Amino acid sequence: MGAPRGQFSSRIGFLMASTGSAVGLGNIWGFPTKVASNGGAAFVVVYLLLAFLLAYPALMAELTIGRHARSNMVQALRGISRGSTSYFFGSLAGFSGLLVAALILSFYAIVAGWMISHLASPVANLLGANDVAAWFTGDSIIRNLSFTAIFSGLTMLIIASGVEKGIERWSTLLMPTLLLLMFLLIAYVLTQDGAMTGLEVYLNPDFGQLSPQLLLSAMGQAFFSLSIGVGTMLIYGSYLSQQESLPRLGALVTLIDVGIAFTAGLLILPAMYVAQTSGTQIFAESGELIAGPGLILQVLPALFDNMGSIGLLVAIAFFALMVIASLTSSISMLEVPVAFTIENFGMRRKTATLLAGSIIFSISTLIIFNFEGLFGFIVSFSTEYGQPLLGIALCIFAGWIWRRDQLLAELKKGHKNIEHTLFWKIWPWYVRIVCPLLILAAFVQSVL
Repeated sequence: MGAPRGQFSSRIGFLMASTGSAVGLGNIWGFPTKVASNGGAAFVVVYLLLAFLLAYPALMAELTIGRHARSNMVQALRGISRGSTSYFFGSLAGFSGLLVAALILSFYAIVAGWMISHLASPVANLLGANDVAAWFTGDSIIRNLSFTAIFSGLTMLIIASGVEKGIERWSTLLMPTLLLLMFLLIAYVLTQDGAMTGLEVYLNPDFGQLSPQLLLSAMGQAFFSLSIGVGTMLIYGSYLSQQESLPRLGALVTLIDVGIAFTAGLLILPAMYVAQTSGTQIFAESGELIAGPGLILQVLPALFDNMGSIGLLVAIAFFALMVIASLTSSISMLEVPVAFTIENFGMRRKTATLLAGSIIFSISTLIIFNFEGLFGFIVSFSTEYGQPLLGIALCIFAGWIWRRDQLLAELKKGHKNIEHTLFWKIWPWYVRIVCPLLILAAFVQSVL
């Protein structure tokens, strides 16, 4: 017999969990450098607009389908299908969502393992174990396997505890901790030489850089930052109470997510220019600011090294922040295959978590042993191809396949007079036509 279906016990629990899902490593290291490379505050303005014009409507599609179906992505899309053709494509999109979520988590766990090892390194230095600290930040298969296993185990422990006692409880603990660490680090970094230069780069708008490329880049960032396309928000929506207003909750999630992304920029960009002031290279040979793993594992650790003894404490705080951001995202990704396994095979939650987590860890192990050939391919396949195509599929199901009267009935459960609101007058046709076209444009741009 399978585990009973969970439900978020409070609105704040859902908000912390869904925002935690959206706020991950990519938000913290990707958004700030994209801003700096695309007109500073001009990019921020465009990003904020597109977050509500594109990401919010797509998020609403996932949340609404999820709460209506109260099941995993495969069963949810099958449930709103009309006829054998849409049933087939619903099954295809659902299983593709499971695959993409598993692939994203398989490489994400490796990167998150690096964050844990870099968190352990300054702790080892403080204890005088310098050789151990050097091993933690070195590059070896044993190190990568060990810390990927540690991170995967932490993720599995939380998911095995269920929705309320696992996902909700830990998200409610971890997200405030993440924000506290971020604000403390911002306050410290802004007192350092060079910080104001980074702040100016981040906040000074250059509207002369407005271009189709900037618009598409901001669109992609807005879409992916909300964790849309692989069913994580659909699953979280399925655990929502029917008394909640979905449009309001979706708007709150969008607002909190973009707010945290913006706040991360107040930390990362000033920190990069502080690093430059202390002699660290922050620009790649192409002239662009270094982003991604190179930023987190090379630029900022060099800054911490130049800070002396206080640098060890700052490094611990920073990598604790990164580990928390990793964990709040990973639990939402693992919940996608776990929910499917529980509901389709009748497994208990702990058994389903162990099975799904072990399969994903096996994929991570395969990537680690074939890193050069597989890592970049898995990242590209899942995030550049899988997520946008699945996002289009979810918009099509919400806008074209799901019966309009059922859609309205679901939205009215937490918002009785919604048919008289501006949301209902705009959103149905917007998610039907505008969202798929905009996501397709971003997809074509990323491929070309």
